[in-house]
Amino acid sequence: MEAGRYRKMKKGIEALGLQVLDHVSCVGNGVRMVLSAFVYLPYCIKARKEVLRQLILCGQKSFGVTSTVALFTGMILALQSGLLLKAYGQEMRVGFIVAQTMFREMGPFMTALILAASVGSSMAALIGTMKVSQEISALEVMSIDPVKFLVTPRLMAMMIMCPVLTCYTDLLGILGGGFVAYTQLDVSWSNYFENVRFMLNEKELYVGTFKAWVFAVIIVGISCYQGFVTQNGAVGVGLATKRSVVTNFLVVLVVGYIITRLFYQ
Repeated sequence: MEAGRYRKMKKGIEALGLQVLDHVSCVGNGVRMVLSAFVYLPYCIKARKEVLRQLILCGQKSFGVTSTVALFTGMILALQSGLLLKAYGQEMRVGFIVAQTMFREMGPFMTALILAASVGSSMAALIGTMKVSQEISALEVMSIDPVKFLVTPRLMAMMIMCPVLTCYTDLLGILGGGFVAYTQLDVSWSNYFENVRFMLNEKELYVGTFKAWVFAVIIVGISCYQGFVTQNGAVGVGLATKRSVVTNFLVVLVVGYIITRLFYQ
């Protein structure tokens, strides 16, 4: 009885250890792929047409969703915080809260989630389809590095577009908050933007932009890596796409908290 229980415990520990080793191996391979893509960044000068195409794809696929989410995020923040502040007669300070929340957290975070769901999933699906149809192997046979050819232009485009969209999200969210403050909290536009201006400083802008840049690297790294390890045909492509979105969401949440903790401890 004791021997059987011991064997089951041993098998469970071994299975857990194998899973941990598998996850660590995946993280290591993904980081190595991203580092290789950074080494190949000068290649983007030669492949500037592909980089431009990826920039357009990133912006076009996410612009409408980003605009809607940013506007209503600012409106919700202003409404919820404004109602609470109004109970203490401090509703004029709602601009401070909206601007601080958008620049520090919600702007980079919401933009990253939208890009992960719209652009990152398409990256994983495209590269996964190329993998199962052996197009990746064909590139290697022709002595073309798949990371250099596929990942580097997407990395460059995302590192440019994610901070740009984040700034756009911040501004639109602040405007949405100002609309709610003016129409429902009786806060004038001048008072609202005075509080926004009082909050803004170089640190807020730098931290938000840095977060967006880090999230861009994470999205491309995870999405492309999931595409490269795709197996089992069309079913595998669907699973890789799902894994890329879920993993991006989780990593963005964790890394976002770590960056905030480092800069605002």
